[in-house]
Amino acid sequence: MGIEPENTLRSFVAAERAGLDLIELDLHLSKDGALVVMHDAEVDRTTDGAGPIAEKTLAELRALDAGRGERVPTFEEVLDAVRSPLQAEIKDVAAARALADVMHRRDLVARVEVISFHDEALAEIARLVPGVRTALVASRYGLDVVERATAVGATTLVLNIRRLTLEVVEHARKADLRIIGWVVNTQDHLRLVRALELDGATTDYPEIKRTGRFTA
Repeated sequence: MGIEPENTLRSFVAAERAGLDLIELDLHLSKDGALVVMHDAEVDRTTDGAGPIAEKTLAELRALDAGRGERVPTFEEVLDAVRSPLQAEIKDVAAARALADVMHRRDLVARVEVISFHDEALAEIARLVPGVRTALVASRYGLDVVERATAVGATTLVLNIRRLTLEVVEHARKADLRIIGWVVNTQDHLRLVRALELDGATTDYPEIKRTGRFTA
């Protein structure tokens, strides 16, 4: 989020208070198997620490400052802090399996949509959690992104707005896929979202909510 330390509890609470439709977050596994919320695979950019998340225990991650005194939160802490629907991005099959356990235990199928750049991770969560809603994320892509999504049972595409074309949109519509544009932080990108009649957009700035339907 552009106005609070990203992927922290205070950023999620701020997004919810801004009235956004969904809150997107990124999940990684700690060394001891905890699902923690952070965008990067390393802690260097967003905390006062260094090194890969996968090489740190949850206790070690909690000791880091993620900005303004915030800690690196676990997924379950976010679930408890906000009531909004969530988009949970997973990076691999191992994270899919850990997330599946939480989704079953806390009955999250209706609340959590799972998104990923990785086809195999989406296929795994769909296998483990019947009825889960999934979305394929892509930055560099062509028309084949539609076939990739349908092959793993995704119902939504989350696509880099800078590469999105009318041809891709039309191809996705024929496959009955929803389309979300990311990242929409400027009025030019917002106009493109409207011109292409997308189903929504992901933004870092909640104040843009007044002009469209967004996630943060």
